[in-house]
Amino acid sequence: MSEPPSDLFRSWVHSYEEDHEDVRVYRPDSHPFPPARGRRGMEFAPDGTFVDHPLGRGDAPDAVPGRWRLVSDRHMALTFGGARPDRELEILRCDEDVLHVRRLTG
Repeated sequence: MSEPPSDLFRSWVHSYEEDHEDVRVYRPDSHPFPPARGRRGMEFAPDGTFVDHPLGRGDAPDAVPGRWRLVSDRHMALTFGGARPDRELEILRCDEDVLHVRRLTG
């Protein structure tokens, strides 16, 4: 993978019920999730911008802008310009229905 899969460029919501071992599972925001108190998410854009959606006050999603860049095959660096700690992800699977990632740092 010399560039990220085109299916990556959308809004993803954490489907924590499907997490296994150290793999985090995300689904498109249109997925019919079961009720939850709050869900984290993230958005990737082709221009290298990224938005992290941690849980904010009252379990509502927050928005922290950042940038993504491909470090090597399946390895991405996410930077936030000091707004929060940078982190790295390994993309294990990405298609129109699901995103599986492993956090390498952060």
